[in-house]
Amino acid sequence: MPDQFTLADSAAQLILNRTALRPQIALVLGSGLGGLADSLADATRIPYADIPSFPRSTAIGHAGQRVIGNAGNVAVAAMQGRVHLYEGYSVQEVTFPIRVFARIGIRAVILTNAAGGIDRSYSQGALVVIRDHINLQGANPLVGPNDDRFGLRFPDMTHAYAREYRAIAREEVARLGIPQHEGVYAGLLGPSYETPAEIEYLRRIGADLVGMSTVAEVIAARHAGIKVLAISCVTNMAAGILDQPLSHLEVMETGERVKTTFEALLRAVLPRIEQLES
Repeated sequence: MPDQFTLADSAAQLILNRTALRPQIALVLGSGLGGLADSLADATRIPYADIPSFPRSTAIGHAGQRVIGNAGNVAVAAMQGRVHLYEGYSVQEVTFPIRVFARIGIRAVILTNAAGGIDRSYSQGALVVIRDHINLQGANPLVGPNDDRFGLRFPDMTHAYAREYRAIAREEVARLGIPQHEGVYAGLLGPSYETPAEIEYLRRIGADLVGMSTVAEVIAARHAGIKVLAISCVTNMAAGILDQPLSHLEVMETGERVKTTFEALLRAVLPRIEQLES
């Protein structure tokens, strides 16, 4: 069977053959947050099912297609939906799209997700720039033989979330009048929501947010030399923070409510990141 590098290269070649655009910035749009991809100009839309070896999303709110187009004057490659470990995929399958990004020449990725708020200063709908993460998913995409064509055996994760990108995001948040939040994201396996006791544990070890994605993608991106900005939408307060049950419907409704603000922030940071990387 072909190795991951060969598979990623084949998938990248199909994508590059479908479009004349050569983006250097990628977007991963999480639950209920895929609207920006719908508004890209000169867009080429490729269902995941059409891309060799590409995992197919089964989660509600994930359209399951790669969209290459222009956000203003910035060419971007967007994933409209992702796959998760809780869907039964391996960590290699979950991070395969990131490795395809690397093979099409992506230098920066903006990851978004829906998250539960642990920090009580957050409100439902808050946008939080991730400054660090805690990996509690029990999986790491770099386990096993290392392929040096992707990256070094032991990538440094001290600044997994690029400081310069976070500074840009903070500046644009202030300019747009969005409340300022920055926090630590805890990645858990899911798909069940956490118990109140688990949330209290996460709070005590320094987590401000909790979700079921992102961390493996960040590790794979940094392994490949791709710089990362990640932004969470607090779609619900975590278990035990408020005296009410949690539901995925609430996640989708909150994503819909804040999508205009979220898209405005993404459109504001994209040209600045492109300028920084050019």
